[in-house]
Amino acid sequence: MKLLSFAIPCYNSAAYMEKCIQSVLAGGEDVEVIIVDDGSTKDETAKIADEYAAKYPTIVKAVHQENGGHGQAVNTGLAHATGKYFKVVDSDDWVDLKSYRRVLATLKKFDEAEEPDMVIANYVYEKVGAKRKKVIHYDNVFPEETLFTWNDIGHFKMDQYILMHTVIYKTELLKKCGLQLPKHTFYVDNIFVFEPLPYVKKMYYINTNFYRYFIGRDDQSVNETVMISRIDQQLRVTRRMVDFYTEQKISNQKCRMYMRNYLRIMMEVSSIFLILSGTPENFAKKQELWNYVKAKDKEVYKMLRYSMLGFSVNLPGKSGRWISKTGYKVMNKWIGFN
Repeated sequence: MKLLSFAIPCYNSAAYMEKCIQSVLAGGEDVEVIIVDDGSTKDETAKIADEYAAKYPTIVKAVHQENGGHGQAVNTGLAHATGKYFKVVDSDDWVDLKSYRRVLATLKKFDEAEEPDMVIANYVYEKVGAKRKKVIHYDNVFPEETLFTWNDIGHFKMDQYILMHTVIYKTELLKKCGLQLPKHTFYVDNIFVFEPLPYVKKMYYINTNFYRYFIGRDDQSVNETVMISRIDQQLRVTRRMVDFYTEQKISNQKCRMYMRNYLRIMMEVSSIFLILSGTPENFAKKQELWNYVKAKDKEVYKMLRYSMLGFSVNLPGKSGRWISKTGYKVMNKWIGFN
């Protein structure tokens, strides 16, 4: 069995995917690299994937599929994964070599009876034009270099939530919980780091800057203009997360609290981009979204709506929307998330 499976979703990624692939190939025979060509047609993505599979037949798999979007590419990667652990690396991102070696050494040392369900490491914003690289770390949230549970976690700051960049899951856990991300939908990485969490019992944090998150291409899904144009997909993801949270019996109180806070962030993100669009139609969609939560669970609605963030995106009128937009711009300048 391979130690770690990487899934690399690729869609017309020829201009940058090789940097990503080469960074994970440094793991050698301990890893498998599953390059998922998601129906690329405009460049040589498929050819590059096949070339790496031919050159590294014991490490690289090239899988070609009809275009199904990022979520379906992750599903395909998971279906082909044979490693004990599973990680997604987007094709325009990469991993740091020194940290990578540390991560692999840590995964190797786990005793079979004491293996974590989820391993967490830091990530770095590789933002175009930024003078200083922002590192998201969790040393104030998680115990370091030891197994821990939800009951051991500390307080998350605004920019510290667990993202796809951060996590390495045990492959068996993802398959056991039946995770299937929706097709032809952006922003499904939020589901990837949400729905498996009630199944996660043991965790392990490695305080190393492992994942390099490239940000700055005009066509990236997190580009502000692109996010507004795809707001219906953001809403689809948010509603699915609302459904999951309100319908699941999440037994651990701290896990439930973390998931509620993450859902609050999702509601705020969806709301602020509906406001930024500036259209009456999208202002109405914002109200519909909050009404959707209220209809699902009134207590959850109250906790989300009357939190500081919930209040900030529901201020009435033009002046209220101006305050919401100003607050968003300040937060974006601080965190730099798009």
